[in-house]
Amino acid sequence: MLITGGFRKGLVVLAALVGLAPTLSGEGLTATALPAPLAVSTDDSPADTSELAIYRQALLQKQSSAIDIRNATIRALHEQQVQQLGYEPSVTDPREIARQIMLNKYSWGADEFTCYDDIIMRESKWNPFADNPHSSAYGIPQALPGRKMASFGADWRTNPATQIRWGLDYVASRYGTPCRAWGFKRAHGWY
Repeated sequence: MLITGGFRKGLVVLAALVGLAPTLSGEGLTATALPAPLAVSTDDSPADTSELAIYRQALLQKQSSAIDIRNATIRALHEQQVQQLGYEPSVTDPREIARQIMLNKYSWGADEFTCYDDIIMRESKWNPFADNPHSSAYGIPQALPGRKMASFGADWRTNPATQIRWGLDYVASRYGTPCRAWGFKRAHGWY
């Protein structure tokens, strides 16, 4: 880009071309938006090129700072969502959802997961649509009746995470831990 006239005037034109809202005052040039990277013309004098490079560096630093802030915001929102749900939102495998909720919400590790897995494999084989033909038990935890899970979400019929959250809450409130629930189930045939 060829800058003609005063250098400041050239910067104002340049800033406008890259999408900035330039303001020229006695104190200098300010801009209110983040630009795309700037190109330097071979027709610029060494002084103009040097000033333009300094200006470009300042704009790139602002852009980098804005990107860092945006990334930090995205990470914070993601962490908030994980904390709220108890599991990574991208996870779809019911076993992994349960494993993460058990760790994040209850601080239960691998041993407790093994006990919960033993219960669920006998109840529903992790099938969110498991429907007991002899009772009204439904879903992964075989809630009896299934509509009890509605207290954890209107999507209780189809959402494995809703069913798992209900099932883990049931185990925690009734037995304390999955391994105690598993011990009861082995002794009585139900939990």
